Amino acid sequence: MQPPTSIEPSRDVHPRAGDETPGAPTDANAAHASVGARERPRPPEPTAARALLAAAVTTAAVTAVSYAAPKSYAGTLVGLTFFAATYWLVLRYDEPTIRAHGLSLGGLLEPAPLSARRLVRAALHAVAWATLVAAIVFPPFWLGYRLYWGATSPFVLRALPSLADEIAAQLLVVALPEEAFFRGYLQSALDRVFPPRLRLAGATLGPAWLLSSAIFAIGHVLTIQHPARLAVFFPALLFGWLRARTGGIGAPLLLHAACNLFSLLLARGYGLSP
Repeated sequence: MQPPTSIEPSRDVHPRAGDETPGAPTDANAAHASVGARERPRPPEPTAARALLAAAVTTAAVTAVSYAAPKSYAGTLVGLTFFAATYWLVLRYDEPTIRAHGLSLGGLLEPAPLSARRLVRAALHAVAWATLVAAIVFPPFWLGYRLYWGATSPFVLRALPSLADEIAAQLLVVALPEEAFFRGYLQSALDRVFPPRLRLAGATLGPAWLLSSAIFAIGHVLTIQHPARLAVFFPALLFGWLRARTGGIGAPLLLHAACNLFSLLLARGYGLSP
């Protein structure tokens, strides 16, 4: 099986000829929209101190929200906190800044008219990469899960209650805000400070890949204080690799949600959770 073709960040943002949405503004209106987009401010040049301070402040805010909010709303408020931080750090700026951080999502998060063809192309690209990586890592993860938890009973597939709600929650409340902040903002900002030089399976990686994954894991153990939570460092490496390999957060977002859903299915299938 041939892996999906890599996509450069610039290709994630510039629609091909003919991609314009029917009825979208053209000529004078398009020029006016372009001028409006250019009027958005540009961010300050990233530094290690600024990026790590942003990570520390965001992690502290998320930790505080996770403990202070009512349990039924804590997850949603944590996600909103991550997304608010990403908006302040990246999304309020101009399109080149959003593109440079891999946050276009086919144009969804850009201040520009949407193109249906571009959205579909970006979605299919993300699905292809996330599916390929899941097919490779899920079987050994399943075996490791059984060994770690000492599961002796056979696996019985038990559907998750409110499956559609769970999928939506994992995609929109958990994976999107976390990937937007850690792989969109943090990894991208630190890559500017510490240029990546290591080539690994088609992706160019550097210290930012490791630092953003470590901070991701620390944040998880702060919100729920159990050493096992530090294990998310390893899937974070996969998410970061996908960010570098594909040029955006679409594929890591989908893989992140799939990993969480797969873990929930395994826990129910082995009777480790209701």
